Amino acid sequence: MAEAEAGISHPGPASVELSADLVQAMIDHARAEYPNEMCGLIVGDRPAADGGTPLRWIPTRNRAASPLRYEIHPDDLLQLTIATERADEEFWAIVHSHTHSPARPSPTDIGLAFYPDAIYLLVSLAEDEPAVAAWRIVDGTVYPVELVVGH
Repeated sequence: MAEAEAGISHPGPASVELSADLVQAMIDHARAEYPNEMCGLIVGDRPAADGGTPLRWIPTRNRAASPLRYEIHPDDLLQLTIATERADEEFWAIVHSHTHSPARPSPTDIGLAFYPDAIYLLVSLAEDEPAVAAWRIVDGTVYPVELVVGH
C-alpha cells in the first residue's frame, strides 16, 4: 500500500464522525452480503475533503459478486449520481467490505479509487468483531483518517 510518508501533508480531513446507527447499517450490509464483499455510498452535503457532513448510507449491489473485490453496479451508480446532483449533494464516502482481510485499502482498491474528494470506508469481517476504518486515497497515496463513532 502506498501509505503517506512522514512529512507529507495530509489532504484532510484528519478525522470524521459517523453515527453509531450508520456504522451499524454498514456492518449489517457487510454481514448480509457475506461471503461476497458489499459496497455502498454515504451521501453528504459536500465532499468529505471540503468538510462535508455525512447525511445517509445507501447500500448498493456489488456487480462483481465476489469475496475478493467490489464494483458498484453501474445502474446503481448512475441512479445515485443523478439523484445526488439533483439534490445538490455529493458522494461523501465510498464504502465496501473485506471478508478475510483487514480494513485497509488493497492495491486493487487504491487503483480503483476514482473519487479523490471522498472518504473510503472499509468494513472488515476478518475477525469475530467487525472493524471499520476510514481513509483518503489521493493520486495513489493512502492517508489514514480517524473515525469517530458518535451518537
